[in-house]
Formats: sequence, structure tokens, C-alpha cells
Amino acid sequence: MSTDPTSSASTGGTDFDAVAGAYDESLPAHVVEHYARKRVRFVLDRCARGRVLDVGCGTGVLAVRLADAGYAMTGADPSEGMLAVLRERAPQVRAVRASATALPFEDGAFDLVMCVAVLHHVAAAADVRATLAEMVRVARPGGSVLVWDHNPRNPYWRVIMKRVPQDTGDERLIGERELLAGLRAAGAEVLSSEQLGLMPDFVPARLLPAAAAFERAVERTPLLRRACAHNVVLATKRAA
Repeated sequence: MSTDPTSSASTGGTDFDAVAGAYDESLPAHVVEHYARKRVRFVLDRCARGRVLDVGCGTGVLAVRLADAGYAMTGADPSEGMLAVLRERAPQVRAVRASATALPFEDGAFDLVMCVAVLHHVAAAADVRATLAEMVRVARPGGSVLVWDHNPRNPYWRVIMKRVPQDTGDERLIGERELLAGLRAAGAEVLSSEQLGLMPDFVPARLLPAAAAFERAVERTPLLRRACAHNVVLATKRAA
């Protein structure tokens, strides 16, 4: 599994400005690439092209790929250091400094609002609920909200989160039930909730194809998939 340098948030005990320069190298490049491709495929398959907000966009690894795929991308992050990397990497992505709990956008401004590997840094229950509510607020009626975050049922997270600079021990893994309740309370209808991903960061590049095949097999197995690395929830904002 991966802690994913495809998104971040400067909350909790982590100083993301301080780790911005090393953030993209915190995991092996082939593992980062695996998860980036997986997420892009998911969005392409489930969400029409349009205006997208990536909440806690970090250095923009995912935002850049989605922009290249034809989405009009805005990235929001409270870390100016992370956004500086994004602006240098991809001037085509609008970069906005903002807290996830108080997004500076109008109601209904985006066709898709997403966050990836963010909420476990937000951590506090009230802030998680506020973040989900803000994500739903700035999605248009009928638009999509996608949350992709660490699954506390997976036993490996406690190990890997001690090995990367962005995790300090102040994080809290958010369970599926809490995600679903927060989205529904904010006025969203949950379309799907599933567990995906099972790629350890220690997999050598030469073994990636075999590890990916094993991951796909686990994702297709009803009981085993509950322990996959990530909860992936797709919702739609209900019409007023």
C-alpha cells in the first residue's frame, strides 16, 4: 500500500511546507505511478470531463494527469510550499491556497470535487465532517464527489505511516461508515463505496506486474477486499 504522494493537506502535526521538496520522493516512483494510473482510470471511467477541484492537491501529481486527460483542474491546498511545486510543474492547473474546511469557492462551482489521501491528515472528526460538507457544497447539483483515503481495516498502514515524512503520528484513519455518514449529512447520495489497492511500497519494480495481478484478484474477492488499502467513495450531490 502507499501513502500516496498524489495529494496532501497541511493539517495535524505535519509541516507540509518543510517536506514539499522531498514529498514526491517519499515512495518508490513505480508505486506512485501505479496508484496515479489507477486513480486516473477510475475518474475517466466514472466522471465526465468538466470542472474539477482537487482538495488537498499537494504537489499536483494527480491534478496534472487529469488536466492532461482533458479535465479543467483547480487544486486547493493549505501549504504554499506544495502549491509552489504544483505551479512550477503545471501552470495549466489553477492553484489556490485554501483550507479544506473553508473552501473559497461558490456553491456548485465544480462538476467533480475530489480528495485523495487527505482526510487522515485532517483527522479531527468535526474537521472531517466539515471538509466533506464543503466538498459537497462546492459541487454542482448532480455533480460528483470522490473520496479516496486510507482504509483503517488494512493492517499495514500502521507500519508504512511511520516511514514517510508526511506522517507524524497525529493522523487518524477514517472508517468507511464515517465517510458515508458525512457525505449523506451534507446532502450527497452515495453511488458506490469500495475498497481498492494493495500495492506495498517495498515491491521491487520488476515484480510490479505480478503484484498488480494479485491486487486485482484481491479487489475481486468480496471478503478479502475489505482489507484493501483504500476506501473509495463516489457520491453525487442531490438536487435542491
